[in-house]
Amino acid sequence: MGQSAQANGEDMGEVRDIGDSEFNATINETEWVIVDFWAPWCSPCKAIAPVLKAVADERDILVAKVDTDAHQATAGQLGVRSIPALFMYRNGTMVSNKTGAMPKPKLLAWIDEVMSADDF
Repeated sequence: MGQSAQANGEDMGEVRDIGDSEFNATINETEWVIVDFWAPWCSPCKAIAPVLKAVADERDILVAKVDTDAHQATAGQLGVRSIPALFMYRNGTMVSNKTGAMPKPKLLAWIDEVMSADDF
């Protein structure tokens, strides 16, 4: 079976659970961060979780997961109305966002489109 990126010695992304208190530090930690606002009761959120893990294994990107039931402040500040809500940050600045679960090819296409844009 496939090895994790870390086992191969490659420095790829990771998936990390964060709360409101870590949000600002996390989005400024690496060049590219996707914040996944989710909740334990949300079926589409559960569906996209393994897709986000696979993306983190393939791209140099941090996936930061915020449980909106436990940590409501950041989601409220960003106007999150439905979940899953994905916010992509580059160097601490939000550059794109999407709502709803999506298959891996569509998620990768969105990520690649945003990461290859040169209008930052």
